[in-house]
Amino acid sequence: MEFNQLESFLSVVKHRSFSKAAKELYLTQPTVSNNIQGLEKELNTTLLDRKSKTITLTDSGKIFYNYALELINIREQALHNISNHSNNIEGIIEITVSSIPEQFILPYIIKDFTKIHPKISFSVSTKNSKEIADDILEGRKSYGIVGTKFSSQILKYISFYEDELILATPDNNDYPMPIDTTLDLDILFKENFVLRTEGSGTRLFLEKCLNNIDISIDDLNVVALIDSNEMIKKMIELGLGVSFVSKISIKNEIALGLIKSFRVRDLDLKRNFYFIYSKNRTLSPIIETFKDFIGKWKGLPV
Repeated sequence: MEFNQLESFLSVVKHRSFSKAAKELYLTQPTVSNNIQGLEKELNTTLLDRKSKTITLTDSGKIFYNYALELINIREQALHNISNHSNNIEGIIEITVSSIPEQFILPYIIKDFTKIHPKISFSVSTKNSKEIADDILEGRKSYGIVGTKFSSQILKYISFYEDELILATPDNNDYPMPIDTTLDLDILFKENFVLRTEGSGTRLFLEKCLNNIDISIDDLNVVALIDSNEMIKKMIELGLGVSFVSKISIKNEIALGLIKSFRVRDLDLKRNFYFIYSKNRTLSPIIETFKDFIGKWKGLPV
């Protein structure tokens, strides 16, 4: 069993394509195919189902995938330790992040991290928190950044930033109260709400907090479900509804007099953002370095 065979296998699983794996590894497609066939011959089993248009793992492939990932990560750890370049690490961090930390927090983390490790680059993609957690649980990813916790014995979390959801309204004559006024709970049943779609960390956290005071999302007058936080802010500005959003996400709109923020009595909406990873996976040295850094990060500039 050779490392190039393992790399070919993991890349095909990642992209669900032999051609894309070959492109990523700078190999020919026949070479990638031969590498995986060599693995299957040595293991005396079929790892990939090639019959359909989308390549998927067989049951044996699902079992072997975790071992292949561990072997590659252990190799990287060994190379890292032997070369003793912990203060001069280099490479790329591919990370999937939920929308709020991706837009308003991660750029500052990257700025601070790359001051210490200038040879590290980042590739960032966005999914909602549930999709990120599912990717980790199903073995497609090993880590990410999310805005809520999910009940699982496999997932581990490192809290790195405290956030707060606030009630965001238009800044107009319909809302004459001073910013950050605490409003009575009955405001929830008087307003039209524009909310995030299911699966977002903001939506899941809001549902939990409402449930704690025996209120359901269904009790609110929801006029729109939106995937984009930027669209929600624009709809609030236009007076189409109000919403619960991260306070950090409307800092500029508040300063410009476009949106106001309020708290709601008896509704505790403080939350954290988390670096999430699987306790069953060995993270690569670069990711371990990033994980340690983000756990000690001092936060946004004042």
